[in-house]
Amino acid sequence: MTRFVMNKKDDLVDSALDGMIYASPWRNLVRLQVDPRIRIVMRNDWQKQQVALISGGGSGHEPAHVGFIGKGMLTAAVCGDVFASPSVDAVYNAIINITGEAGCLLIVKNYTGDRLNFGLAAEKARKAGFSVNMVIVGDDVALPDNPQPRGVAGTLLVRKVAGF
Repeated sequence: MTRFVMNKKDDLVDSALDGMIYASPWRNLVRLQVDPRIRIVMRNDWQKQQVALISGGGSGHEPAHVGFIGKGMLTAAVCGDVFASPSVDAVYNAIINITGEAGCLLIVKNYTGDRLNFGLAAEKARKAGFSVNMVIVGDDVALPDNPQPRGVAGTLLVRKVAGF
């Protein structure tokens, strides 16, 4: 028996994101319409003269990324499939469509896929003339002697401090 409600398995992530946008108490979230396979949610009250804060990762733990978009927090979130990092193209599209002259900061969890895809997108955007910096958060102490801490909890604090 399923423990959660879903309309169709194939559009689970899109349905969850649409629901979060609809339910946002500030009514300030929108989907960036680039490509149906690319899932970027951003603030619609964003001022491009500020440094953009972009984060994201795999879906499946909503409101994992989109829930942290707002004033004093993230500018945008790039969402991958369930438990899968967003693609390089998805992250790159977030950077080029959201970043203004002040540049952007990518806040990335210490997962291999996130590091690779956000890092490659950052390099691609830099070559296109964008000012992009990236911080990788790896604070995880949940698993003893973990050779690659994931940065799950600490990412929230980094998002807040960077957004202040």
